[in-house]
Amino acid sequence: MFGFTEEQFADFAVTFGVGGFILYMLFIIWNLARESKAGRLGTFILFFVLSFGMIGFIAKSIIQKILGL
Repeated sequence: MFGFTEEQFADFAVTFGVGGFILYMLFIIWNLARESKAGRLGTFILFFVLSFGMIGFIAKSIIQKILGL
């Protein structure tokens, strides 16, 4: 498709698809903090705790690039 192999297209789609989903989840966390009137500390805790899965995905991608997997 468009001169790309299936592997290249899948890698691109997963990276940007999950990246877009991560941005959407950050919006949801921000909206949750705003609606619950969590304050600065509460908002920080919400972002810190609920973002661990996203940090894991980003770390996995960086480790794969470094190790060349």
